Amino acid sequence: MKAVVYTQYGSPDVLHLQEMEKPAPKDNEILIKIHASSINFGDMIARKLGAIAPEEFYMPSLFWLFARIEFGFRKPKKGVLGSEFAGKIEAVGKGVTRFKQGDSVFGFRGMHMGANAEYLCMPEDGLVAIKPTNMTYEEAATIPGGALTALSLLRKVNIQHGQKVLINGASGGIGSAAVQLAKHFGAEVTGVCGTPRLEFVKALGADKVIDYTKEDFTRNGETYDLIFDVLGKVSFARCKNSLTPNGHLLYVSFKMKQLFQMLWTSRFSSKKVICALSSEKPDDLIFIKELAEAGKFKSVIDRCYPLEQTAEAHQYIENGHKKGNVVISLVHQN
Repeated sequence: MKAVVYTQYGSPDVLHLQEMEKPAPKDNEILIKIHASSINFGDMIARKLGAIAPEEFYMPSLFWLFARIEFGFRKPKKGVLGSEFAGKIEAVGKGVTRFKQGDSVFGFRGMHMGANAEYLCMPEDGLVAIKPTNMTYEEAATIPGGALTALSLLRKVNIQHGQKVLINGASGGIGSAAVQLAKHFGAEVTGVCGTPRLEFVKALGADKVIDYTKEDFTRNGETYDLIFDVLGKVSFARCKNSLTPNGHLLYVSFKMKQLFQMLWTSRFSSKKVICALSSEKPDDLIFIKELAEAGKFKSVIDRCYPLEQTAEAHQYIENGHKKGNVVISLVHQN
């Protein structure tokens, strides 16, 4: 099979197409012929991890260490990137009962990666589910990672109908999912993003969109029950006046400073800092599928690239051009 591999950390140029052995499913696994996979923030970080110092990592240094152990110190241990995918089951292991040959599925690999390839094996009890019937493979491939993370975190802060929610970083995989899920749960949603992605966030259903290059949401006099900060860009000191008396600042990415703020606010303030890790579950992916089929969750695709142009797709994102989801499509090869 063909796969896009990398044997060293670095720029998009380290990615190249290569022939690999086609995997065979174990007794509890399904073999998926990949039709599409997306490129997300995790793929970009994993590709250049070797050049990212602990203080530059988006999580505490201990997490950086775990990431280096998982992905490799001197060179990548995982040769194929890609954590989100959609495709069709070509074969099933003899112990599989949830799926059958021919099922169209979508799913999330997390740090296991491996979806930038023609074939992939997944355990049947992993983060994989039947693809939404009203979505193409390309659309479905953009959903799982961000949606699972956003859903888990919004549930941890017990989002309620009628709350005012601000999503800081609303155009990324997690942020765009958080916008749609918060709307589903009945919140009034404000999305914050850069100028090129304003229309994208509006298309997701945000009630209001703020261009951070032109307006500082911490100074506009608005208050929110929840500020959902995807990349940990805003400090508690800066935005505490933007929280309602019992509001929460939820950090998706955080450092030790935010962890100490969480401890302090838990004891001495009615306004809370929350640093939470997501806990993805297969049932949550089924929930997302049902939302998509009900028209309450959608995918906005900016560009599709063939597998052999994966490096170009990475470069497009790295240059800051992305205005929606970027997808690797293998349909032309099926």
